[in-house]
Amino acid sequence: MSRMAGLEALLDRLRPLGSALVAFSGGADSTLVAWGAARALGERALAVTALSESLAPGEPEAARTLAQRIGIRQEEIAYSELAIPGYAANTPERCYLCKRELFTRLAALAGARGFAVVLDGTNADDLGDFRPGRRAGEEHAVRSPLAELGWGKETVRAALRELDLPVWSKPSSPCLSSRVPYGEPVTREKLEQIARAEAALHELGFADLRVRHHGSTARIELPKAEMARVLADGLAAEIVRRVRAAGFAFVALDLEGLRSGSLNRLLPSRDRERES
Repeated sequence: MSRMAGLEALLDRLRPLGSALVAFSGGADSTLVAWGAARALGERALAVTALSESLAPGEPEAARTLAQRIGIRQEEIAYSELAIPGYAANTPERCYLCKRELFTRLAALAGARGFAVVLDGTNADDLGDFRPGRRAGEEHAVRSPLAELGWGKETVRAALRELDLPVWSKPSSPCLSSRVPYGEPVTREKLEQIARAEAALHELGFADLRVRHHGSTARIELPKAEMARVLADGLAAEIVRRVRAAGFAFVALDLEGLRSGSLNRLLPSRDRERES
């Protein structure tokens, strides 16, 4: 099956819905869903972007630009995740609490505006990871067309490349709270520290990275191919200077490299198994 034929399969899945509200972060997955909704449903599609403390700087503007390029109507809703009861305590249920609040708001908006369903960008690869937020989606009958089609990350990015949407090569950007180990409180100060440190490293040309917050220590995860550059280009001292300026006393480079959900290692095995 050609890629364009695959895209037609996405449109075929969305057309019968009649109308849809898309939870739109501006990442690769939600961008493909938003594109499909715009093509399949026209004016009966709306992209909604949530603005909160855990959103990395620059993401709101990037989402606005993408929505305009796709040609889908977009709105923004703003609220404080830190005000959600239990969120700041940062238990393994943090993502569930966040998504429950988001989907509650989106479902209410969809109902008030007459949209038939709420869509998100969950893909097939996400189904095997620790993602408590999926439970919140199920509770609010949120549809995940990419997962329903069995499309994983590679398929999504190939489709976006076919569509010439620049987000096809954009690294994933989970919320900043995911950089704080479970059990350690999430605070505005920590999120701002992480944001400053990651922005400083982006300025040095590192596109894909995580700065994990371990108290006074920043643990930096980079793709292994990028790790050699730190020493070869003499960037180590500048990285330390910039990350310390962001508010950390110590700076560490994780020798395992960048990997999604590395802090899930700290979860009890039963929590990981419950969501796998």
